[in-house]
Amino acid sequence: MKSPVIQARLKKIKILILDVDGVMTDGRVFWLENHGWTRYFNVKDGYGLKLLMKAGVDVAIISGGDSKDVRTRMEFLKIKHVFLGDEDKTKALEKIKTATGFSLDQIAFMGDDLFDISVLEQVGFSATVPHAVSEVKEKSHYVTEAHGGWGAVREVADGIRKAQGS
Repeated sequence: MKSPVIQARLKKIKILILDVDGVMTDGRVFWLENHGWTRYFNVKDGYGLKLLMKAGVDVAIISGGDSKDVRTRMEFLKIKHVFLGDEDKTKALEKIKTATGFSLDQIAFMGDDLFDISVLEQVGFSATVPHAVSEVKEKSHYVTEAHGGWGAVREVADGIRKAQGS
């Protein structure tokens, strides 16, 4: 993230949009009796998002899936832009642009699968994780060192904050 081109992109970012499965989580789901399917979220990623929001950069979620555990985690993190249950992520991107007034070069996005490419191609900064599909890696400005669910979100959040002097 230290290249001058990436630093210039990060300085403009006003909102970080995240996919959930494979980015905020490691992609695994498991069944809890009397609860249903759930995921593991990383505390360091969550704290990184809190620090990013405190620094004045907004956070949003766009996920093709929709589940109680994801909604609960986003409520806990106080993420106000949450779009779940639609694989056409460009619709949610347009809603976020309208709600915030941010231009595409002020938007960062992290995704890891084919559904994410339409957004990755449009935003000012795009990132993915090492285990993303190859097509996503090819379209992204940056591939994190950390894996999804293991600090990748924190890596990008910290990169944005540092580039902006926070």
